[in-house]
Amino acid sequence: MKFLDQAKIYIKAGNGGSGSASFRREKFIEYGGPDGGDGGDGGSIIVECDRNLNTLIDFRYAQHFKAQHGKSGSKRNKTGANGKDLILKVPVGTQIYEEDNNSLIYDFTKNKEKYLIASGGKGGLGNVRFKSSTNRAPKKKTNGKIGEEFWIWLQLKVIADVGIIGKPNAGKSSLLAAVTRAKPKVANYPFTTINPNLGVTYYDGKEVTLADIPGLVEGAHRGVGLGDKFLRHIERCKILLHLIDISEDDLFNVYKNVKFEMSNYDKNLCNKKEIIFFNKSDLLEETEITEKLKEFKKKVKAKYEVISLYSNKDIQKIKKLLIKNAD
Repeated sequence: MKFLDQAKIYIKAGNGGSGSASFRREKFIEYGGPDGGDGGDGGSIIVECDRNLNTLIDFRYAQHFKAQHGKSGSKRNKTGANGKDLILKVPVGTQIYEEDNNSLIYDFTKNKEKYLIASGGKGGLGNVRFKSSTNRAPKKKTNGKIGEEFWIWLQLKVIADVGIIGKPNAGKSSLLAAVTRAKPKVANYPFTTINPNLGVTYYDGKEVTLADIPGLVEGAHRGVGLGDKFLRHIERCKILLHLIDISEDDLFNVYKNVKFEMSNYDKNLCNKKEIIFFNKSDLLEETEITEKLKEFKKKVKAKYEVISLYSNKDIQKIKKLLIKNAD
């Protein structure tokens, strides 16, 4: 399934039905009088959160959504049927913005959460409503109100317990595949991951949701590489797992560059709880690893773990650390 995290759609609530202007003409009834019924209300448009969805792909090809109009009233004081509401399903973490894509309307964070985004028009009044002691045969009726209509933007920010960040080819997708049942594309070239991937890992009766965020390179906040398109997904994660390829020449520079891009996008991202994993330890000798980490510790005061996803021997240790830090 393709991933889509932003969509612009047009919504139109249903119009109210018109009232009826009719009169009773029944046999054996000496005095008739008005009997026009009211029109039905137009259907509204409701947005509902569904945890079984993880993309906005449903809105890529269908961009116009209209609720049903209310039916007109009829004789014998019959009220027209109300139009059916239209329910749009979106993933957890979706935000609704006005047409300017800047003014937030609503933010979905819970499953089954609902928001009425466009109200249907009220039905018109039939002529029976205007009968009075001085006007026994009114011909007046009213038309239904127009339903609300406008363009909106839907933006998805992935919600996960752990967001896996780092440079391209650090092994983020490999880690996700190793500890969850997710099957992201894994290959030995930059930007293999071009969309966030989600997975769930289990350990000791507990579960943690992980999000593999596409790699960040220098200048990402200005649009370099995959740009800042996916930086917003990091905002929703409880903690960040910073994955670094230990075979890099300068570990501190790699760490600093990723943090710099995050800070330039949103300074609050650097305040999130962070786990540092140095991956691909199988590529280096123990003495070389020790020397590299010695230099890194001089500049960064943070806890870290050295792992290798190649042999799978560290998988249970990784799961245990994720559960411990996500609590």
